[in-house]
Amino acid sequence: MGSKKPFDIVLVSLTWIFAALTFTALLFIIAHILIGGIPHLSLTLFETRHTTQNVSMFPAIISTIFMVFSTLLLAVPLGIFTSIYLVEYMYSGNKLVSVIRSAVELLAGIPSVVYGLFGFLLFSQLLGMGWSFIAGSITLTIMILPVVIRTTEEALKSVSDGYREGGYALGAGKLRVVFKIVLPSAVPGILSGVILATGRIVGETAALIFTAGTVPNIPDSLTSSARTLAVHMWVLSNEGHHVNEAYATAVILLLIVLLINTISAVIARAIAKR
Repeated sequence: MGSKKPFDIVLVSLTWIFAALTFTALLFIIAHILIGGIPHLSLTLFETRHTTQNVSMFPAIISTIFMVFSTLLLAVPLGIFTSIYLVEYMYSGNKLVSVIRSAVELLAGIPSVVYGLFGFLLFSQLLGMGWSFIAGSITLTIMILPVVIRTTEEALKSVSDGYREGGYALGAGKLRVVFKIVLPSAVPGILSGVILATGRIVGETAALIFTAGTVPNIPDSLTSSARTLAVHMWVLSNEGHHVNEAYATAVILLLIVLLINTISAVIARAIAKR
């Protein structure tokens, strides 16, 4: 091995420096949340009914879980099927594929507040859904679709063509090869996109304030207004009277995201081993 060139040494050093800065910033944020929130966690914050006295986050926790699963239930199948169509059924250079990919990239760059205004005007006003759980869920579905589509596309492209050719050689049709060979091999990559999408759902506020509203109750139907943990935290900090409780909410929000990511990573590893 020859000695490294000065330019290589500079690049490696910069890589380590920026990695260390990123990790330090992450630790600082986590420490700030934990130090500010853990001392203010109490049983009153987990009472089943929210009041102005206890400012319970329990309804927001339930609403967050429902919002995550309902949004993923809409976005993941739609995103996966779109990606399968683009990668497996359309030939490279097709103009329609270029248009769809350009649209996906455009959607990925739109600020969440614009999605909120769009959802409010279309779903809440024009379609008469009002401030409702379903309006928020559909708006978030549109918002996370670019993430699911792009990550699924890359996961499908990473599957070796030898898998496809082997399936065809055994007499399998296109549909069987895609769903029995290609898609299972791409699941770990697809789950990475689902994790990213889940993080965006859990942390979203602007889009939900305009569509789902801020009612601090457990939704009893899809047409009920509800607030997620992120919205609950925003409301508490914005009012200025319950800043400590907002920090406590941030701790629970952090734990929920960590739990979801851990479960997804375990599932991805289990599928990869199979």
